[in-house]
Amino acid sequence: GSRSSAGPRGPSPSFSLPGAEQREKQYRAHPGFGDRRGGVISARTYFYADEAKCDQHMETFLRCIDASSGSSEDGFSAIKLTALGRPQFLLQFSEVLVKWRRFFHQMAAEQGQAGLAALEMRLEAEKLREALANLGIATKAETQHWFTGENLGVSSTVDLLDWNSLINSRTKLSKLLLVPNMQTGQLEPLLLRFTEEEDLQMKRMLQRMDVLAKRATETGVRLMVDAEQSYFQPAISRLTLEMQRRFNRDRAIIFNTYQCYLKEAYDNVTVDVELSRREGWHFGTKLVRGAYMEQERERAAQIGYEDPINPTYEKTNEMYHRCLDYILEEIKHSQKANVMVASHNEDTVKFTLQRMMELGIHPSEKKVYFGQLLGMCDHVTFPLGQAGFPVYKYVPYGPVQEVLPYLSRRAQENRGFMKRANRERNLLWREVKRRLLAGTFFSSSR
Repeated sequence: GSRSSAGPRGPSPSFSLPGAEQREKQYRAHPGFGDRRGGVISARTYFYADEAKCDQHMETFLRCIDASSGSSEDGFSAIKLTALGRPQFLLQFSEVLVKWRRFFHQMAAEQGQAGLAALEMRLEAEKLREALANLGIATKAETQHWFTGENLGVSSTVDLLDWNSLINSRTKLSKLLLVPNMQTGQLEPLLLRFTEEEDLQMKRMLQRMDVLAKRATETGVRLMVDAEQSYFQPAISRLTLEMQRRFNRDRAIIFNTYQCYLKEAYDNVTVDVELSRREGWHFGTKLVRGAYMEQERERAAQIGYEDPINPTYEKTNEMYHRCLDYILEEIKHSQKANVMVASHNEDTVKFTLQRMMELGIHPSEKKVYFGQLLGMCDHVTFPLGQAGFPVYKYVPYGPVQEVLPYLSRRAQENRGFMKRANRERNLLWREVKRRLLAGTFFSSSR
């Protein structure tokens, strides 16, 4: 994706790429979508009340981490960032990150690299500095230290990861930077709307994440940061990456979540894996298909931007297997990647087992985990556990009236699944009879 723009002086530098303008609408704050609970039955959503409520949520998450630690040797605990701070901040930060990334894609298109995969785009540093100066974004003197040898290694090109590193809390470059606004044709500061209060909100959210990550590290629990709606996701992923950099030095403590129903899932996975390679930390991820489809599509139609979701279930399956395959290859080659295959899809489980066998990844390495909801898909979960694979049941918790709609998702999303329920019951009954006859019903095997 990209942004079109008109420069501050004179005509537009021909930066427009199709669809950019409508896609930008995705990350704007829209009053009707402040409370994200409408139409979502498939995941727990949090509505921001105040900072005290966020502290309460943090305490709940801490209790969950302790419970995971007490009940399982290598436990996982899931957290949601919208419970730990003001979602409005995540929306604005997402907009900033998306503008920033689109700007890179614009420059790449200018240098004739449109259509390449995200990581294949490499801008010549010198040309990039010239373009920034011509646009009036930053003088050559200001950009002198941005793209120096120490940042770029031996190459004189800038890729998306080099570019992303510029917008970093440590460098404060974001305060300087101006990006073309397509609507007005003027340059505007990237973080124009971040007030002092918003800065504090961001700091408090990071502090809460920090408290949770430290408790997880102390108790030997892995922390999975749940994915949420696509218009929050760039910020959630970015904050999670910052945590991974700090806490995943020796092992994967923090797990990011990738939703494979998103068209950009593969780009996101490959860019983040490459960052972990360069910086030497352990990559941890949970792969899901995605839980917000109806709401995502309704919002895209109402506000008028491109639907971010794959057009068909088959395309989402392909995306899931493509992302999974990339991570399994990384596990094979680096031993520093970990993946939770969170899926009830039997074909996906078979695909994973097949690829693990082909790549020589043994279950005992504990790099590949499987996850299913409690009470679902037991005919997949039990054999995996008996065969020695690390397999987990995801336990939803909370007030009954809030958890029931979440569980009803199973009935809605898995109409085909219900047809398989009879088969599952027969399989379980057959297994019970087999164990009774074999005298292994009360054995302690896992």
